[in-house]
Amino acid sequence: MPAGSYRFEVGAIGCTVLSDGYISYPTEWIFPNLRPDRLAASRLPQSSVVSPYTCVLIQSGRHVVLVDTGAGDSARTSGALAARLEMEGIRPRDVDTVVLSHAHSDHIGGAVDSFGRPVFHNARHVIAEAEWNFWTGRRTDLGSLNLPDDLKGTMDFTARRSLGALRFQVEPVEGETEIVPGIRVIPAPGHTPGHLAVLISSQGRHLLNIGDAAAHPLHLEEPDLENAFDLARDRARQTRRELLDRAAAEAMGVMAFHFPFPSVGTVSARASGGWDWTPGW
Repeated sequence: MPAGSYRFEVGAIGCTVLSDGYISYPTEWIFPNLRPDRLAASRLPQSSVVSPYTCVLIQSGRHVVLVDTGAGDSARTSGALAARLEMEGIRPRDVDTVVLSHAHSDHIGGAVDSFGRPVFHNARHVIAEAEWNFWTGRRTDLGSLNLPDDLKGTMDFTARRSLGALRFQVEPVEGETEIVPGIRVIPAPGHTPGHLAVLISSQGRHLLNIGDAAAHPLHLEEPDLENAFDLARDRARQTRRELLDRAAAEAMGVMAFHFPFPSVGTVSARASGGWDWTPGW
């Protein structure tokens, strides 16, 4: 399992990256259009890719904000977030705001316990209105995902179960919105209809959490690579470019949920296209 926590500061705002665990996905799910020769040259495993689940705890003034909740106990290798928070001296009741970048199982599964009750019972849960509408409507259309039907069924079930349990705590937002001083959510659609990025800013420093806008550093090196979990792949690639061009132009730090722990680093534009990823803060 990846290391558990990594602390750093964005100006005066304290951040702690917390590992919820990981899972191994078939390589073709993460890189469905990667050429075999490029796969061999990348030194990636031929059959599967280890994908970390990385949340971030933000402590700013009187606010305790958690971005994403991990997968919960849905797999043997996930569900570590609660223990990580406890090691940081944070109890679930201490969290006043949860940001759900989107409602995929590995981001929302830890928001509800095995009895179907909200884990962070004192927290408002910020989610894009488009995301809420997509997963709580009469029918969730996942037909464009080239993934097994049983997996799509699990994704739908977990999102509906979790959002149903959180319905009295959900705060849907539209557009770019400041949720607490120094922390903004930014629409980043494509991966899901209401996928959100999170921008943390303080004292001239910035960290852009791109969520699942890229699932692996190779998506930065080759920005035309797809992700089988992207509902609208063309829009997802456009969003990725917009976010990373902004991060590179404004010298922002970058965090990505599935990047190798501690999942934070910097990007720089490559002359040949795409971006170089440098880990660390």
